[in-house]
Amino acid sequence: MWFKNLVFYRFTRPFELSAEALEQQLAEQTFSPCRSQELSRYGWAAPMAKLSEQLVHSANGSLLICAQKEEKILPASVVKDQLSEKVEQIETEQDRKVRKKERDELKDEVIMTLLPKAFSRYQRTLAYIDPKLGLLVVDASSAKRAEELCSHLRHTLGSLPVSIPALNNAPASIMTSWLDKDESLPGGLELGEEAELKDPSENGAVLRCKQQDLLGVEIEPHLKAGKQAVKLALGWRDQTSFILGEDLILRRLKFADALLDQAADMGAEDAAARFDADFYLLTETLGTLLPELLDALGGENQDAYQSAIVSSSAETTTAAAL
Repeated sequence: MWFKNLVFYRFTRPFELSAEALEQQLAEQTFSPCRSQELSRYGWAAPMAKLSEQLVHSANGSLLICAQKEEKILPASVVKDQLSEKVEQIETEQDRKVRKKERDELKDEVIMTLLPKAFSRYQRTLAYIDPKLGLLVVDASSAKRAEELCSHLRHTLGSLPVSIPALNNAPASIMTSWLDKDESLPGGLELGEEAELKDPSENGAVLRCKQQDLLGVEIEPHLKAGKQAVKLALGWRDQTSFILGEDLILRRLKFADALLDQAADMGAEDAAARFDADFYLLTETLGTLLPELLDALGGENQDAYQSAIVSSSAETTTAAAL
């Protein structure tokens, strides 16, 4: 269950639900399969899958949850062909042109007809809440997938006061400074051999490099020309490696073999014990990495969080008045 990517959020107010209270609320919106004419379904599932039916797995002070999504697969080409047949039939039999509004209605009919026969695609998304650090961490490589989970969690709980970490400096600016030969990386970080440099101007040039010495002479001209590092391969304390993006998403996250071996030793008893050991070491590792990474990027802008709290409180007061 080791996360492969990370989108993480900062709680702007303390998360105070216990594992039991969170379990009760998630149970009200558990996942159920699509009905015959539904395109998709989204709900909460057991993080441990067949090992446990619990919707919340608690370890090391953190709360692991899992969202499950089902989507019906309807190839656009199939819908288009079926729609074309219907339109052609009407135009031939009734000797008239099918207008846009009617075409749209016919398309809906085609989709409803095809849905019961469509195959399904399932997707599970793990996330955990670390109340002590005030973090929500989602195993996702895109903001869209992470926000889908956040949106459903917000709907389930009634509110979810989180935001992408607000930093004092633009991440790309700090990441670019790490490519300066005279600068040492902070927070136990070390450069990898992969980067994406981009000219910040509109439609600016993009340079993607792999297996490249990022402090070498080949990179210097691009930095002098004004390109900024928007993605950077990094290692951290010989425990993890990842690609850090200017959007603060950690992609292609890998954990050191020594850490995985430690988890195997801790959870040698059975599959449930191994899952528990994996989650414990995952949260222990990320619980140190993420704060150090935020500090390395110049620290968080606490004033921005205060503004978010004031704004959220004002919205709550307005909603209550209505």
